[in-house]
Amino acid sequence: MRVGSFVLAAQFPGQGQGEALHRAVRSAEVAEEAGLDAVWLAEHHFVPYGTCPSAVTLAALLLGRTRRLRVGTAVSVLPTAHPVALGEQAALLHVTSGGRFSLGVGRGGPWVDLEVFGAGLAAYEEGFPESLDLLLRWLREPAVGAIGERFRFREVPVVPRPSEALTETDGPEVVVACTSPASVRLAAERGLPMLLGMHVGDEEKAEMVALWQRRARAAGRSAEEIRSAAHVSAGVCQIADRRTDASETLAKAMPGWLRQGLGAHVTVDGRPRRMRDPLAYTELLSGLHPVGTPRLCADRLTATSERTGVTRFALLVEGSGDLTATEENVRRLGTEVLPQLR
Repeated sequence: MRVGSFVLAAQFPGQGQGEALHRAVRSAEVAEEAGLDAVWLAEHHFVPYGTCPSAVTLAALLLGRTRRLRVGTAVSVLPTAHPVALGEQAALLHVTSGGRFSLGVGRGGPWVDLEVFGAGLAAYEEGFPESLDLLLRWLREPAVGAIGERFRFREVPVVPRPSEALTETDGPEVVVACTSPASVRLAAERGLPMLLGMHVGDEEKAEMVALWQRRARAAGRSAEEIRSAAHVSAGVCQIADRRTDASETLAKAMPGWLRQGLGAHVTVDGRPRRMRDPLAYTELLSGLHPVGTPRLCADRLTATSERTGVTRFALLVEGSGDLTATEENVRRLGTEVLPQLR
């Protein structure tokens, strides 16, 4: 079992954007000091829900500031990026970090981002498979051309190559955010591990892993490849000496952030959207994930892994909204929870 932090660079009410980004960077530095395995970086545009607009750029900074920690994107939004440009960046980070970079990709949402970046709604609704396959080719082949619906260009050499060897196992790891059976099938057919959202519980995650296994088997993936797939479960972690104290910390801070952050999303086509009730959502997350004493947190992570088959966790540690409290939360996760898992 490998445990990492999930960093949104969330802007809580009354905070500046620079404060949110500073907390994000500092929490990642503390994650390495505390012995966590990885840090996963979210990407958002134009909303205070998360103030990092380029997860791959922040990953570059953190890879330069750390020596052991794996750094991944969770996720880079593929419909608003050119797959070749993202592939070049991923290859660069993979090579220069000694293989410590993981590239998580996802569809994102039907947000105004698609208008601003010129991608259009079709890139979100229909174009994700084409973009993903072009990205994978860039990370695995010495030269790539495209004749698809969205991308068409003559063959060009891949520079820098993620590796000189010409095998599919070279290059940075690619993880796919999965929120529906269609995205699970997409990941499974390509043999890519899933990133599962923090809004779903163990039962649903177990069903998604089982579906991934069935689809991967049907696509001809080997038994060893299926067995060793290291899926990632996103969640929330808040540690205190009493469970009620941990829950209260989140209940005081997260609803205001969620109300402000989620409420700022604007759809590209004016479609209606339903926002979760911030307080109810906070209570849901506190019930699903490791929120409480170190022993409770360790037991909950173990139970989730046993029920779902998931072996990696990306845990939101900044739910208090406070830098000092976030640093303490990360340290307690590393020093008081991880030893009980190992």
